[in-house]
Amino acid sequence: MIVGTRGSQLALAQTNQVCAALSKITKEKPQIEIIKTKGDKITQSQLYNMDSKGLFTKELDIALLEEEVDFTVHSFKDLPTELDEDLEIIAVPKRESPNDVLISNKTWDELGKGSTLGSSSLRREAFCNHYKKGFKLKPLRGNVETRIKKVLNNELDATIMAEAGLKRLNLTKYIKTVFPTDYITPAAGQGAIAVMIRKDSDKKEIFSKLNDYNSMQEVFGEKAVLEEMGVGCQWPIGCLAQLKDKQLNIYSILLTKDGDILKECNVSGSIRESQELGKKIGKTFQEFI
Repeated sequence: MIVGTRGSQLALAQTNQVCAALSKITKEKPQIEIIKTKGDKITQSQLYNMDSKGLFTKELDIALLEEEVDFTVHSFKDLPTELDEDLEIIAVPKRESPNDVLISNKTWDELGKGSTLGSSSLRREAFCNHYKKGFKLKPLRGNVETRIKKVLNNELDATIMAEAGLKRLNLTKYIKTVFPTDYITPAAGQGAIAVMIRKDSDKKEIFSKLNDYNSMQEVFGEKAVLEEMGVGCQWPIGCLAQLKDKQLNIYSILLTKDGDILKECNVSGSIRESQELGKKIGKTFQEFI
């Protein structure tokens, strides 16, 4: 079997994690095919200023559709809200932490007005504005290691990143603060990995064994919020679904770029209804965009 993936250290760590789990099932080690995406090639623009649909996935989708690879591995939050009709997410392995973290030599409280914070996320910038930090927000692209290095070299005072990526790369020693999800609400799907296949694949049964049902339902519920709204990273939206006491709770927050809260929503129900719950929030948010 051949797996398609992006070439960053994080993408490879995620792919190796999936391949290791798959090897235990099939006793076969998949061959890794690195595929460069448009998002990897464009490093100077903020993602939310671009048409980001499929920015980090399109080339992988093409390789999958043309049967150059048997499956692909993605960061779930990179997936566009609408998938190609001939492809499907067959598995979401157990989700890693969805939290955002601070990378800095200073604490969050020590970072005063005028501190430089690097980001390519409109959501993270909006939360900084919401808490009236008065940061000088600077564009920051590149892989995890590059972004950390810019902070360590004092090119920036701080950046905010996903805890999951740092855990997968064994770089948690650089974390200054883990933000509670009710303080900075994560992006839909943050911390989750998606395994994609062709709908006509004859290996569905094998790949489905990689799936963690609760994790899949959580992130599908979050994705449904964006899908119903018809938006991606061009809007500052935080969303988190969590299963507690056999009830799925989805919390989502919609902000302006300046950090004002437009609307907050909290819905609960059966985990089987995750997508319906997400769509309910999306419908509520539609009138604010």
